[in-house]
Amino acid sequence: MNYGTAAVMGGFRKWAAGLVALAGLAVSPAWSAPVQTEHTVSQLVAEGPAVPGQPLWVALDQKLQDGWHTYWINPGDSGLPTEVNWTLPAGWKAGPLNFPAPHRFTTGPLVNYGYEKATRVLARLDVPADAKPGGTVTLTAAANWLICADVCVPEDATLTLDVPVAAPGATSGTPDPAVAPMFAEARAALPVPSPYTASVSATKTAVTVRLAAPGLTADQVKDAYFFAENPDLVEAGAPQQLAVTKDGLTLTLKPTGRATPGPVNGILEVTELVNGQPTTQALAIAIPADGVGAAPAGGGVAADTGSAPVLPLWQAVLFACLGGMVLNLMPCVFPVLSMKAMALVRHQGAHARLHGLVYTAGVLACFAAIAIVLMALRAGGQEIGWGFQLQSPLVVAVLAYVMLLLGLSMSGVFTVGDQFMGVGQGLTQGDGYAGSFFTGVLASVVATPCTAPFMGAAVGYALVQPWYVALAVFLALGFGMALPFLALACSPWLLRHLPKPGAWMERLKQVLAFPLYGSAAWLVWVFAVQVGAPGMTGILVGLVLVGFAAWLYGVTHYAEGWGRRGGALAALVALVLAVAAVLPQAGGNAASAGGPVAGGKAVAMTDGFEAFSPATLDKLRADGRPVLVDFTAAWCITCLVNERVALSSDTVHQALKGHNVALLKGDWTNRDAEITRVLQAHGRSGVPLYLFYRPGQAEPDVWPQILTEAQVLEAVGTLPKQSASAQ
Repeated sequence: MNYGTAAVMGGFRKWAAGLVALAGLAVSPAWSAPVQTEHTVSQLVAEGPAVPGQPLWVALDQKLQDGWHTYWINPGDSGLPTEVNWTLPAGWKAGPLNFPAPHRFTTGPLVNYGYEKATRVLARLDVPADAKPGGTVTLTAAANWLICADVCVPEDATLTLDVPVAAPGATSGTPDPAVAPMFAEARAALPVPSPYTASVSATKTAVTVRLAAPGLTADQVKDAYFFAENPDLVEAGAPQQLAVTKDGLTLTLKPTGRATPGPVNGILEVTELVNGQPTTQALAIAIPADGVGAAPAGGGVAADTGSAPVLPLWQAVLFACLGGMVLNLMPCVFPVLSMKAMALVRHQGAHARLHGLVYTAGVLACFAAIAIVLMALRAGGQEIGWGFQLQSPLVVAVLAYVMLLLGLSMSGVFTVGDQFMGVGQGLTQGDGYAGSFFTGVLASVVATPCTAPFMGAAVGYALVQPWYVALAVFLALGFGMALPFLALACSPWLLRHLPKPGAWMERLKQVLAFPLYGSAAWLVWVFAVQVGAPGMTGILVGLVLVGFAAWLYGVTHYAEGWGRRGGALAALVALVLAVAAVLPQAGGNAASAGGPVAGGKAVAMTDGFEAFSPATLDKLRADGRPVLVDFTAAWCITCLVNERVALSSDTVHQALKGHNVALLKGDWTNRDAEITRVLQAHGRSGVPLYLFYRPGQAEPDVWPQILTEAQVLEAVGTLPKQSASAQ
């Protein structure tokens, strides 16, 4: 790579050498030794000595070669932000980086956000109360950044600073006189809390930021610009249209179409005329997900909660296909697939292949329908994700009825004649192609409570893409789910090795009815969790009516004339009454979690878990405790299996307790917009999601969707031992 001419490099070396020599003369305990890279001189600076139990502010001070620049949190149309990875003594914690307000750099149609000549990024380090006074601690910052002019060069430096620990009685906040002016200048460059209320609204074509500032006039305001922290929110290179009215100012921005719903953080730069002179002020804005808010406390820009990982389309499709294949191993799907697998025993050759293709068509049709409904609801403002239909108690009740009917049919209580093939339960039990198609549909519906490996990233990616990309990912997920069955149906070798038809098939069919009864019982439990114990009466009455309808249809099916028609009609009436029996409980809870489990907190908080809330999480992290957050749902079989296999043993409980890990549970059984936003911030569209927050680490570790006890013990075992009484 061409990094500049020899003359330019020679001048820079002289400049850097002189700067290093001057810095060496002024080295004090507050400054680390400067590190010179190709275009930057970097130092770590402490504001003063460390005081036990008090914060210590540290600055990453960088001098840049003339004509070169580094980048802000959101670099704009290109670039990478500066990052720092800390290595700190035990018990110390590092907060997020506090960046100064950025400048705009324009290159053709591209706009970048960053800094030139010099920059100072501040970080707050929390000193533990048990830090030993009179000693010295070593702080290490591994910094990396991208510096650009006509070309871009990635650079990095490891900076080490020895900081003395003062006696507990020392006064915190008194800076070393040698660095006091520098820290004062660095704080002056930070954005200030906005004195005005800000709000945001978005459509497909515009993001509108409003500042309620009635005192401003069009004559005063000469310019305004919004720097969004999230690079996926608005196009950096697009013009921002300013309007000033009697109510304040409005900026209209061009959206990228990639942003997920959630809070909007950033800096609003306003240029006013003060005494005839233009004065620019940077206002820190933090707008929560409800669209209205003010600046974060402390004057800095709030730390981002994370964003969905960016996947290339091919990788998202591959992950979706692999995740769909793994879905076949989930307990929610097996009872349905077992029925159709038996049918293949009776089919051979092209007949079997056609059944496999029709089954695949049923799966793809169902996944396409789920994707279309999901995207339509999200476009209408609903914050929902994968498995959203199971958040409706009515859907759960109807699925329980369907599973009971399937089980009763396999037990021989009733059968459906050929003339009824294509409706109701016979759709999945028949040997015709309609049976194969609707088996695919039913298998897809009952698969949605499960989340398999690879699925989370793929579906999370799909939900923030244009509709045609999202549809392609969902169809890949469906194809992956159908692929094993399709491969079996299309392989003559595999079909030849299937057992020969015989009387054993009837007995096996009756045995396979019991997993279906188990699925029905599980769905009844989910319904009870959603609506509460008082709401159980309706679904229990409904199950009796469904059983009565199946028996009545079975005993009158071979009757003559009106006896047969009357039995079928009475059975249909019983099924309608079964659905009506759950409407009073399910209807009020389907749209929102407003019943006895309001707010989605339906799963009992046992085994030391508390209910999740952002405020609780922030408090626990501020106390210096490691935190495990389990996002789960009663209808998520993967979640329930993980809790039983990986999180419930005495060994795990002792490990968590021994390291003083705080446990939070976010229950998504019913719709909860707050939890949905957290899932989306971590690139997920559904549960399970396990976040493990380590003390002093800004972002959490994201654990796998399929957990083992060994994985949990390994992650917790890397923490230092803590005593619960120490907190």
